[in-house]
Amino acid sequence: MGDDSEWMKLPIDQKCEHKIWKARLNGYEEALKLFQRIEDEKSPEWGKYLGLVKKFVTDSNAVAQLKGLEAALAYIENAHVAGKTTGEVVSGVVGKVFNQPKARAKELGSDICLIYIEIEKAEVVQDELIKGLDNKNPKIVVACIETLRKALCEFGSKIITLKPVVKVLPKLFESREKAVRDEAKLLAVEIYRWIRDALRAPLQNINSVQLKELEEEWVKLPTTAPKQTRFLRSQQDLKAKFEQQQAAGGDEADGDNYEETEAVQVDPYELLEAVEILSKLPKDFYEKIEAKKWQERKEALEAVEALTKNPKLENGDYGDLVRALKKVIGKDANVMLVAMAAKCLAGLAAGLRKKFGTYAGLVVPTILEKFKEKKPQVVQALQEAIDAVFLTTTLQNISEDVLSVMDNKNPSIKQQASLFLARSFCHCTPSTLPKSVLKPFCAAFLKQVNDSAPEVRDAAFEALGTAMKVVGEKAVNPFLSDVDKLKLDKIKECADKVQLVGKKGGGGGGEKKEKPAAKAPPPVEAPAKSSGPSKKAPPAKAAGPPKKGKLASAPSAKSKKAPDTKEVVETELSLEVCEERAAAVLPASCMQLLDSGNWKERLASMEEFQRAVEQMDKSEMPCQALVRMLAKKPGWKETNFQVMQMKLHIVGLIAQKGLFSKTSALVVLDGLVDKVGDVKCGSNAKEALTAIGEACSLPWTAEQVVSMAFAQKNPKNQAETLNWLANAMKEFGFAGINVKAFINNVKTALGATNPAVRTSAIALLGVMYLYMGGPLRMFFEDEKPALLSQIDAEFEKMQGQSPPAPIRGAKKAGAEEEGDAAEEEEVDGGAGDIMDLLPRTDISDKITYDMVSKISDKNWKVRKEGLDEVAAIISEAKFIQASIGELPMALKGRLNDSNKLLVQQTLNILQQIATAMGPSLKQHVKNLGIPVITVLGDSKANVRAAAMTTVNAWVEQTGMKEWLEGEDLSEELKKENPFLRQELLGWLAEKLPTLRTVPADLMLCVPHLYTCLEDRSGDVRKKAQDALPTFMMHLSYEKMPASKDQVVGMLEKARAVMPAKPAAPAKAAASKPASSAHAAKPASAPARNQSPSEDFSEPEPKPDTKKAKPAGPAAKKNESMELKVKGEKDNAKQNRLSRGTPNSEKGVVGKKPPVKAGAKDEEDRSGPIFIFVPNSKEQRIKEERALKILKWNFMTPRDEYVEQLKTQMSTCLARWLQDELFHFDFQRHVKAIGAMIEHLEVEYDAVIGCLDLVLKWFTLRFFDTNTSVLMKALEFLKLLFTMLSRKNYQLSDYEASSFIPYLILKVGESKDVVRKDVRAILTMLCKVYAASKVFPFLMEGTKSKNSKQRSECLDELGCLIENFGMNVCQPTPAKALKEIAVHIGDRDTTVRNAALNTVVAAYNTCGDQVFKLIGNLSEKEMSMLEERIKRSAKKTPVASTKQERPQREQPTNPNATFLRKPAQEEVPNKLNQARAQNAHLEQSAPSIPKEFQLDLDVFENNHTCASDIPDLVQHKLDEVLEPVMIPERKMRSVSPHFDDIHNSTASTINFVISQVASGDINTSIQALAQIDEVLRQADKAEAMSGHIDQFLIATFMQLRLIYNTHMADDRLDKKDIFKLYSCIIGNMLSLFSMESLAREASMGVLKDLMHGLITLMLDSRVEDIEDGQQLIRSVNLLVVRVLEKSDQTNILSALLVLLQDSLISTAGSPMFSELVMKCLWRMIRFLPQTINSINLDRILLDVHNFMKVFPKEKLKQLKSDVPHRTLKTLLHTLCRLTGAKILDHMSMIENRNESELEAHLRRVVKHSANLSGLKSDKSTEKGALRSDDKVIKAKVSDILSEIFKKIGSKENTKEGLTELYEYKQKYSDADLEPFLRNTSQFFQSYVERGLRMIESEREGKGRIQTSTVIPQHSTDSFPPSSSTVPNGEDLNAAAYYERLKILRQRRGLENSTPEEDRPPLSSLRPSVASSTDMLHSKLSQLKESREHFQQEQSHSHSPTRSSSPASNLDDLKKRLERIKSNRQ
Repeated sequence: MGDDSEWMKLPIDQKCEHKIWKARLNGYEEALKLFQRIEDEKSPEWGKYLGLVKKFVTDSNAVAQLKGLEAALAYIENAHVAGKTTGEVVSGVVGKVFNQPKARAKELGSDICLIYIEIEKAEVVQDELIKGLDNKNPKIVVACIETLRKALCEFGSKIITLKPVVKVLPKLFESREKAVRDEAKLLAVEIYRWIRDALRAPLQNINSVQLKELEEEWVKLPTTAPKQTRFLRSQQDLKAKFEQQQAAGGDEADGDNYEETEAVQVDPYELLEAVEILSKLPKDFYEKIEAKKWQERKEALEAVEALTKNPKLENGDYGDLVRALKKVIGKDANVMLVAMAAKCLAGLAAGLRKKFGTYAGLVVPTILEKFKEKKPQVVQALQEAIDAVFLTTTLQNISEDVLSVMDNKNPSIKQQASLFLARSFCHCTPSTLPKSVLKPFCAAFLKQVNDSAPEVRDAAFEALGTAMKVVGEKAVNPFLSDVDKLKLDKIKECADKVQLVGKKGGGGGGEKKEKPAAKAPPPVEAPAKSSGPSKKAPPAKAAGPPKKGKLASAPSAKSKKAPDTKEVVETELSLEVCEERAAAVLPASCMQLLDSGNWKERLASMEEFQRAVEQMDKSEMPCQALVRMLAKKPGWKETNFQVMQMKLHIVGLIAQKGLFSKTSALVVLDGLVDKVGDVKCGSNAKEALTAIGEACSLPWTAEQVVSMAFAQKNPKNQAETLNWLANAMKEFGFAGINVKAFINNVKTALGATNPAVRTSAIALLGVMYLYMGGPLRMFFEDEKPALLSQIDAEFEKMQGQSPPAPIRGAKKAGAEEEGDAAEEEEVDGGAGDIMDLLPRTDISDKITYDMVSKISDKNWKVRKEGLDEVAAIISEAKFIQASIGELPMALKGRLNDSNKLLVQQTLNILQQIATAMGPSLKQHVKNLGIPVITVLGDSKANVRAAAMTTVNAWVEQTGMKEWLEGEDLSEELKKENPFLRQELLGWLAEKLPTLRTVPADLMLCVPHLYTCLEDRSGDVRKKAQDALPTFMMHLSYEKMPASKDQVVGMLEKARAVMPAKPAAPAKAAASKPASSAHAAKPASAPARNQSPSEDFSEPEPKPDTKKAKPAGPAAKKNESMELKVKGEKDNAKQNRLSRGTPNSEKGVVGKKPPVKAGAKDEEDRSGPIFIFVPNSKEQRIKEERALKILKWNFMTPRDEYVEQLKTQMSTCLARWLQDELFHFDFQRHVKAIGAMIEHLEVEYDAVIGCLDLVLKWFTLRFFDTNTSVLMKALEFLKLLFTMLSRKNYQLSDYEASSFIPYLILKVGESKDVVRKDVRAILTMLCKVYAASKVFPFLMEGTKSKNSKQRSECLDELGCLIENFGMNVCQPTPAKALKEIAVHIGDRDTTVRNAALNTVVAAYNTCGDQVFKLIGNLSEKEMSMLEERIKRSAKKTPVASTKQERPQREQPTNPNATFLRKPAQEEVPNKLNQARAQNAHLEQSAPSIPKEFQLDLDVFENNHTCASDIPDLVQHKLDEVLEPVMIPERKMRSVSPHFDDIHNSTASTINFVISQVASGDINTSIQALAQIDEVLRQADKAEAMSGHIDQFLIATFMQLRLIYNTHMADDRLDKKDIFKLYSCIIGNMLSLFSMESLAREASMGVLKDLMHGLITLMLDSRVEDIEDGQQLIRSVNLLVVRVLEKSDQTNILSALLVLLQDSLISTAGSPMFSELVMKCLWRMIRFLPQTINSINLDRILLDVHNFMKVFPKEKLKQLKSDVPHRTLKTLLHTLCRLTGAKILDHMSMIENRNESELEAHLRRVVKHSANLSGLKSDKSTEKGALRSDDKVIKAKVSDILSEIFKKIGSKENTKEGLTELYEYKQKYSDADLEPFLRNTSQFFQSYVERGLRMIESEREGKGRIQTSTVIPQHSTDSFPPSSSTVPNGEDLNAAAYYERLKILRQRRGLENSTPEEDRPPLSSLRPSVASSTDMLHSKLSQLKESREHFQQEQSHSHSPTRSSSPASNLDDLKKRLERIKSNRQ
């Protein structure tokens, strides 16, 4: 019981996974109660059990398992997240439940499967159950079959996909286990209930006994359609309806539910497996089929026939096989083989179905021609073949081929063609047999009904009867107007005979199609037939009642016209009859006066005539008689214009009011045309012509009028006739106009000499262009260029216009009734009516075999020739017929040509063909159009663009229907080519919205569309998202189911923005032709200009784009406007928004909704976005450890990880933020990250609370391909880690392990900018996570296949070892280094280099021991490593590397660019040192105070600088000195020569100074104490003279050591560091209180010293030390003293260079520059007092260099204007103090034009008020010499020249130096610069030393200060190679070279001579980097002096070692010895 009490206390979830079964049982029971109790399906409680549900069902204890199953069932039923467990739970049920003996367990298992199906997881359940069918345990198989049967029975075949189930059925029937076979039988019966005979074909090969049993069972089944009895959660509305029906009962329910069952009719073909037969063809098939012996040909055909019997064939290239069979049918003399080939073709067509459509056009003409055979066997085979082929294509595609044989001489061919059409019509519906297709066929049939052969007549009657049955009598009647009653009755009789076929064809066309295709045995057909009548209604309904309405109304319009045309046909009457009839209706007086000689009487007669006509009734008016009376003498020769006007008016009246015939018209037309050009009567004549046009149809009238006008020679009449015709076309519309008839007359008019005729002709062409579009121009391409340009100009005018709505003619009356019919016709491409008028050439004869062979030749040049010939033929023909022979197959081959130029040429030819062929192009869509779509996948953008242009050109002619039919488009979309997918989807998104209906085959594209939504390519995903709403618009949301949650989400979004279908045009009948030729362009052009909306949240432009094609006249205005602004995106968008309303209004309305939505969003988004949930992170850690949730570990993130994270984040984030974070659009992610950045600092605690989730979400972004998201994510992470570091937060292992591995993946990113940011983040990581823990992650990263990742990880490892020493290596240094060393042999150079550098870093840390650690390397790798170690020793000394490191360690500004090494190219080399030192000072810029002064309060209150440094555990002084070791060895050979120069005092001081830079704090403090003691005593302090630079460098090195190492080492006591700082500052204050010593500090050393002191002042860590504020005050005081006491030239120069460096360095702190400028302002303030001591030439050189780097413009671009003001103030002050003489101090500047200095100085001097009166005073003593007259200057020059000559000669050196010294004493202001400028560095140093020695001797001082002092300039000499570099770089070699020269000269081995090749500036211009360079030189001396000193200790009694030491130093030496002995 003790045990029981223990587990009883546990929470439920822990009980459920307890090892004791009773505990689990109890847990399941409690869980069951809990699950039933929780009401909220989204409660977080469900998440706890997400990982446990599988254990519920797979429990090893049977009792517990039973209860677990109940609990699992309750969980799945109630939990929202249950769907995530489907796969594992169902798998567990199949494996562990279905094999249980207890029936209850199996029942519960089955229920679990069914409940999963109910929650929309049918696919997963079905997959697992089908997998279970392969289990060896028959119990499991039986249970799986039973569950599948239950699922099908309850949910129906709409939910359960039957194809995979049917596929495994035959295998189940073969099982050894009877139970399995019995259960399979039950399943087969259940399947049969749902799909009926479709199941027969897949089961036809099972055991005959079993099949018989099944047949018996199937017969017993009720004939009523089964119903779905259980519904999905999404089908609750259906469920309610079903329950209501159940309650009501009866037949009503059956009827209501019928629609649903009809939707799931299954095609047996779909259930079959496709068979691949091409590879199974005999190898010699193509040889045998050509063999001479018919037996061999027969063998080949038999092989094919056997293969084609397979009911379903795999898609492939059947072109060669089809051509071979076609050849046999067409040319083989053996009719038996013809029949066999026809059967093979029928088999191929049936097996391939729509995929065979490509070859239909190829074989149909041949089969039709072969119908000349009389043998019934052959005819029957051909009939079967052509019927099967028809089912793979459409009637439109083969209409041209069929029509071409309808007037064949052979009656058999005509008969069989008509019979074929009759059979084909049975498969058509009114929508697939539109008027445009039926019209030409009816015309052909009408010819055949009068044929002499009775069989032809009968066939024609049958075909017409079938057509009548399919589309309705009213639709066919207009075509039968000229058929006599007898024949009409015969047609109707035939229609009645085919009634049964018609019902099946019109209603159940689907079943009819299945029959030949599926090749089912005869029994299958019977039920299909029997069910045919009963299924009549639904398909009719599917066709749609509106269609019926359309079809009913269309003929009514026609019938209105038909009687008119019949009644007005009349014979010509004699004049006598006419007079008689006229007299009956006209007054007698009128008749008498008609031919009176008096015009007034004739006028009176006309007036009476008019009144009589106006009063006449239409039926009584004898039109012909009346017009004959008007034509009576004088008739049309009437001379009086008033009478003539009246006469013409009466003609118009008669035409309007009476039944006016063409016979009547012919009487008057000639006269009207004669008067049309008359000035006074012309308008009346035109009105009369218009009235006749209205009565007799414009096409006929126009043809008569034009021919009459051009038969005359009166140009005025010709011009006015053309003008009238142009106007009439606008009024009547273009329908029926005979273009061909007009073209010749228009061409005649264009060639007329009279300009008015030409102008009228061009105007008429403009009107015709409105209706015909581009093709019209092709008729006039041969005209003269001048004329053609006029025509083009006219066309250009019409370009943006739409044709007006017709207001006259017969169409007007029937416009309303015909609206729907016209709409239907437009869908089918009404362009055909106009295009058919064009004369077309048959070019099939010109497409020769040779040409086709050329196009397929191996040589690309020959192929090009062939294509050129084709292009020439098409260009010449202009308009061509649809028959183009073998050309399509030849061109198809060139579309995948390896030569892209030929592909483009082929595409151009196809564009030509499109324009030339017109609407007949439809039949070539499958075999030529679809291959063009394949070209959209080409890798070259220009080829894709050409292909898209071609496709659009084709669609313009064919419409979209042909493209969307069949599987071709879905097959293209299936191809995993991102270019193809994005182009095709973009095209569909553009075209689909313009369609009102689409073929059902579009549904086949949906699965591939879903795949594209999740494509790797962002462009494909974007295009798929754009296309989704357009698909949904046609297919509806309900018919687009998706299983993946992500896709479901997108569907929901698409549903919200789904555009409505385009409305039917208002007056389509009249405007239909308008939209045909070119209206497609205005609709598509702007739509393509508009970029698709970025995501579904801003959908407004998109739906309106879809409605952009209003075809009706009401919208034409907008369309024309749209065209005018085609290029202007905004206007185009506005027009699309209009939808037929004024743009301005609609535009405003269209923009309102998004504004509101945006405002709403803003309201929702106020408040915190991170929500702090206490202990939530700990709970998540606990759950992950307990495996309750998925561990964050994957190669690529799967859906379940994303869902889990989404669920976890739901409690921690604002709802809107979570929606944005998990949106499928990347732009939402960018917005979300932006919001997170804003809230990061404010909501710090909440961010920490969900840090693990935030980091996990960012790991998901690392798998995105979008760079903008990635960059934004990295920006956030940098800010995040900076904040964490500042708050001293340490990452937990849980957080690190779920983030760091994925971050390391991105370090191998190809983009540099990403890699930089990732490296920066890795650097920051070491502050918030132990470096030793980061190391293993990086080691793992080195195993990547990505070479960039390997190299970057190795680089990072090297940095960790450098920074943290060998202790960082995990698990041990040996193991780590062995793994790293492996990469030295890597194939990739960067990886090898990185590995070598990392090992070298280890070598620098632990020395030769590294060779033991790395293990055995190959000889080659070892040599590479040794070479690299040697090279690293010769590289940049340690100072620079030590300065680089802090830069990398302290990136406190995350947005800065993080570099491992300073980029040498970015700035002049002299700046590198300063940049490296500044790099770690990255603080935010504070506002700069107005006054520039060193204010202690500013420093005390400055909290802006945060400089946290990671722990630097190990530090050795040897590292600092190491690079000097090699030079030191070289110097040892020289050191004996120094013995006599060095004295004991210098050696002692050198030794002490060397200890100042010690890494040991105590050693350094002791050394500083000794030097302080010397400095405090004025009499001893002079001993330091000559050592100042050394001392300052050592001090600065110690400051840097403290900053970088000691301050970061937590093990050191901060009090010791404070003590060391105090000693350093105390020493400095003592030193700089003595002006004589302070002035010895050189410029370079002062620069470094100021850098170090300012850096110290800005170090925020110092403030944390006790008394830190006091320390900063002391530093401030020291800075002031340095500025006052140092050599003013040196310090001013140092500050200028320091300012320049700090401004260049991007990483530097603005505060640093600000402090340097404060120092400069202080110097400027004291310039009046110090100007005399300043070398202005040097200062101006520094300013010149500064202005070179920072010209005026660049300075102004800086954030602050203070640097600019500082420089201006300095120059202004200098000018004020020196006046115009300042311009004389530019002697050191070589090229003054390089900067703006001189110009600026001249400007200042010019404007200076004191310029004129100012004389040189005491402050310009140096300038006085220059201002002397030329005579004195020449004298001085001569004297100094002589002195320097002496110094330069070997014998007179000392004499020259003495003279120079005396000259300087006499003329203290003498300027030696011009003479020293061109000498070597060594010579300058020599002169300076010589002068000092003479000075010392004369003053009687007993010390030789030059013995060990290397003067400040000696380290600054430049080697010749660097003469172009004005500032110093790494000058080690130069320094040693100069020292060697000194030694050689002192030993008499070399004399100093001026070196002309030295840069002139080096003599007096100190280098910027001098202190660093001097450091290496000095340190080597210090080492020597240390050795020297030690030698002195051991030989203290040697007289040679103690040559006259100063007495005051003896005590110091003894004290040093005591200290040394004490330490030992």
